[in-house]
Amino acid sequence: MKVRGLLRWRVAGLLLAMVVIVALPYLATRVMADETQQTNLWLNHASMVKAVTYRIAYLIRDSEAACYRILAGDGDAATGQRAGSARDQVPALLAQLRTLTRDNPDQQARIGALESVTNGRVTLVDQALARLRKGDTDGARQSLRDTGDLFHMHVLIDGIAQTEDRLLADRTRDVVQQVTRSQFVLGLTALAQLVLLIVVVISSERQIGKRQLAETREGRAVLRSQMIVQAVREPIALFDEQLRSLLVNAAFSELYGLDPKHQRALPLPQIGDGAWSDGALLQRLNDVLLRNRELWDYELVQRTADGVDRHVVINARRIQQQDSDAQALLLTVSDVTARALAEQKVSELNHQLEGKVAQVSDVNRELEAFSYSVSHDLRAPLRHIAGFARKLRQHLGERVDDTGSHYLDVIGNSAQRMAQLIDDLLVFSRLGRGALRLQPVDMQSLVEEARALCEAEGADRRIAWSIAPLPIVVGDENMLRTVWQNLIGNAVKYTGQRELAHIAVDVQRNRNGDYEFTVSDDGAGFDMQYADKLFGVFQRLHRASDFPGNGIGLANVRRILARHGGRVWAESEPDRGARFHFSLPARDLSGASPERSP
Repeated sequence: MKVRGLLRWRVAGLLLAMVVIVALPYLATRVMADETQQTNLWLNHASMVKAVTYRIAYLIRDSEAACYRILAGDGDAATGQRAGSARDQVPALLAQLRTLTRDNPDQQARIGALESVTNGRVTLVDQALARLRKGDTDGARQSLRDTGDLFHMHVLIDGIAQTEDRLLADRTRDVVQQVTRSQFVLGLTALAQLVLLIVVVISSERQIGKRQLAETREGRAVLRSQMIVQAVREPIALFDEQLRSLLVNAAFSELYGLDPKHQRALPLPQIGDGAWSDGALLQRLNDVLLRNRELWDYELVQRTADGVDRHVVINARRIQQQDSDAQALLLTVSDVTARALAEQKVSELNHQLEGKVAQVSDVNRELEAFSYSVSHDLRAPLRHIAGFARKLRQHLGERVDDTGSHYLDVIGNSAQRMAQLIDDLLVFSRLGRGALRLQPVDMQSLVEEARALCEAEGADRRIAWSIAPLPIVVGDENMLRTVWQNLIGNAVKYTGQRELAHIAVDVQRNRNGDYEFTVSDDGAGFDMQYADKLFGVFQRLHRASDFPGNGIGLANVRRILARHGGRVWAESEPDRGARFHFSLPARDLSGASPERSP
């Protein structure tokens, strides 16, 4: 925008300079011509005034001279006419003289005085002629002498002529000054024209240089573009409105068996031994040229120069040819044979996966049948064992000895433990099959709930708790409650031999942005070489006599976290406590989709 404004000001300044350079010489020349013409007019005017004045003086003196000749007796008819010519011609000349000098009051005054003098002298001449006709020569001579004595004319004549000369000199001086100024203006104008010419020449040279530089850069850019197009491994070609080749890169030539040195335009259907003879494709390409419809991801199987059937994706769009109004077709080809083979492989794998899913469904149904069998068929014998053990104790009453009482206690406790194992196994099975009910879950509340439950069961315990602020996550609240109750319950259980136990709950974000929760304690710990058994079903690393339990809790934790997209792991040293870590994805409820049961 700034460059355009500067360009407009430059053009305006150039136009103004041209107008000034053209107008000033014209005005100066016009003024000089007007002044010269005016000078000539004033010169003619002064000459005419002087000529009329001198004519009047001549007529007066010639009239008087004719009278003297008549007085001397040498007169004739011509002499008589001369003697009366002043009376006839001088009034008209005086009137003309008044007209010529009407803009000059001084000259008008002098002409008035001259008129009086000429009238007096003409009157005296007429008087002398009258006396001559009467024969009074002395009187005639006296009248002629009186013309020179009474009416002095030469002073007025010289005054009028000198005034005109002075006015002409003043006016000539003014004209000379005006001409000098005009010449100065013309000189400045010539200098300005020279400067403008230099500026125009320099600007033209710069513009020519810039244009040559721009053309050089454009040529280099075009060459660079052509080199890039030739270096690109994706086949690219340019065709005219009749689908004749204008430009093909090396990849296109290699794919369709063209000679890179062959410069003759080839119709598209003749390229690649019929690879481009597909009628639907040619119609689409013509639509791109005629209707400016872009062609995107048109898939086609072509037999290329190496004799291989390739899956290709064709894209085309219309572009404007350089330095021409004609349209061109830019065509790119992408070899997606590998992708097509991969998709075929994926399709085969999906088909295999469907078979596996069917097998898994069969296994799940078998597991459901097994769970039903465990829930119903195994519970009945256990109830019988426990029930008949109680009846036997009641039947024997006081007759039972210590050994029999011990045997009956072992039978009852074993039946009760087996029932608990069956219940835990059913819970583990349901955790893997039940649907997730995803919702916002306040982890802080779940931890406080698990803590309160543990403190209620072990009221005589001394535990130092350290619980960091915990976030709200998206998950199944009941399942995550089970996770916290198991982990915090284990921390409380395995610190039972400490007079003052320390249990901490913390959270941080890992590099993937997921939440990473940690439950640490200073309890019994375990040997890390057995850590792979820690999360197995019914796997324990401590004796039941030391720490009670069935070995199913951590297996439930791992299954719950796996279904939430997280994982669980542990770190420990014997008698130096343990640290259990688990991760959960940090996701919004809007992005979560409930998992359906199989």
